Amino acid sequence: MTKLLIVYHSKTGGSRQMAEAAADAARDEAETILKRADQAGPNDLLEADGYIFCGPENLAAIAGVMKDFFDRCYYPVLGKIEARPYAQMVCAGSDGENAVRQVARIAQGWRLRQVQDPLIVCTHAQTPEEILAEKTIPEAELDTCRELGMALAAGLSMGVF
Repeated sequence: MTKLLIVYHSKTGGSRQMAEAAADAARDEAETILKRADQAGPNDLLEADGYIFCGPENLAAIAGVMKDFFDRCYYPVLGKIEARPYAQMVCAGSDGENAVRQVARIAQGWRLRQVQDPLIVCTHAQTPEEILAEKTIPEAELDTCRELGMALAAGLSMGVF
């Protein structure tokens, strides 16, 4: 059975809900491992056939914990995971585009293949109170996360990717 690794970070619950929705849907199609970024490492990447990276955009950048994950894993897996498929999901207060660009750049260095368009869920949190508050992602947005997870896992299991 193929293995999908979903690595996520979430401080206020939004990205966690997105990652869990994708993982729940993916489990019907592939062995799915859901790991927090602070607990994921190079071996997790090496053992998986494909990836979903999910995190918040903080201050117009990927969250520090996600950056740490990529920093810890980048060189140990460089040249060993080329051509594996990936997708990404971002929970953002405004646009999320810079976080998408940063993850795409890292994935390009690893020579991963983007097989889904990046998914950005915008919470419209703009004040300090809104930004720090626990998030509740609307069910329609979670359905989109489920679709992304299921599609990536199905593609893996069918050998499309």
